[in-house]
Amino acid sequence: MARISARVGGIAESATLAVDAKARALKAAGRDVIGFGAGEPDFPTPPAIVAAAERACAEPKMHHYTPTAGLPELRAAVAAATLRNSGLRLEPSQVLVTNGGKQAVYEAFATLLDPGDEVLLPAPYWTTYPEAIRLAGGVPVPVVADASTGYLVSTEQLEAARTERTKALLYCSPSNPTGAVYPPDQAEALARWAVSAGVWVVSDEIYEHLVYDGASAPSLPVLVPELADTCLIVNGVAKTYAMTGWRVGWLLGPADAIAAATNMQSHLCSNVANVSQVAALAAISGDLSAAAEMRAAFDRRRRTMTRMLAEIPGVSCPEPKGAFYCYPSVRGLLDRPLRGHLPASSLELAEIALEEVDVAVVPGEAFGTPGYFRLSYALGDDDLIEGVSRLAKLFGEAG
Repeated sequence: MARISARVGGIAESATLAVDAKARALKAAGRDVIGFGAGEPDFPTPPAIVAAAERACAEPKMHHYTPTAGLPELRAAVAAATLRNSGLRLEPSQVLVTNGGKQAVYEAFATLLDPGDEVLLPAPYWTTYPEAIRLAGGVPVPVVADASTGYLVSTEQLEAARTERTKALLYCSPSNPTGAVYPPDQAEALARWAVSAGVWVVSDEIYEHLVYDGASAPSLPVLVPELADTCLIVNGVAKTYAMTGWRVGWLLGPADAIAAATNMQSHLCSNVANVSQVAALAAISGDLSAAAEMRAAFDRRRRTMTRMLAEIPGVSCPEPKGAFYCYPSVRGLLDRPLRGHLPASSLELAEIALEEVDVAVVPGEAFGTPGYFRLSYALGDDDLIEGVSRLAKLFGEAG
């Protein structure tokens, strides 16, 4: 009998967290490592949010279990914020507060999938999506898009990949890892396809406020109201309010699906930490001024990183329209001599970058598309310029 279950033993470690952990360990050992791996804002959580949490710490009622689905006032505030931000009208009963968006992703698939059900997974994809699908007994079916289409999949591709086992489509716009944003007409076409195909949509809207150059990321059930009964939405406070460590996300959708997910969560973790929930309530009940300041900084860094990457021979980088990632192709650098190495993959090239110039990036293998790097520009301007400059110098030596 195996010591570890095949289900858990077959799950891959989060590549983004692994890269970040290695960068931190090397820094602790004294190396001047610049890490482009972690997908989190480099800003502190706004003071008013922290103050709300401090007050909650002193409230005895926050020292005990609270409702599994979340504090009633937070669920109501999430519904109100969703209406304000996207135009989607929900009842508080359609809101489940989770331990970060990552738990919401897992619970969405665990609620929908039976063993063998397939999920269409546009690639490049965030590293957690396929593992969450597999943990739920499902089968991820990658649908690959490249830079020629702006990393956007078409309804024709989805239809070609659909089988009688297809249960859901994963949709993420703005995208992690590419920063791609579906224009409203293409987003509407995908939503209408899902309705006509009888396929659920799990829509990750965690980067909804991080869009640039006039781009917009409308919520699919707003574009196509008929989808509302077969759409689960993932969101949270992590990216918009610089609250990655507070671990508060939410799952939105039809009342019966949310009730089922809530039942599962009652056995999984009881409830999200109350102090974090109060902090999240303060965040979404306030204005978006702090988020606007962060977005302005990300926009500046986005343009700087894209320009610098485009100047490196062998590298090409579409300009992202959302989130805080660039996703350049490095295929032009493969199989070329570089400081005694002959990198045959983006994974090997990323290892060389870390060892030779102390720059940590996440290779495209982690996102289902080898030959690319993901670089987060959610780090200080000086570090960003220094890190990309190191890469430019190193890759300029490729034979």
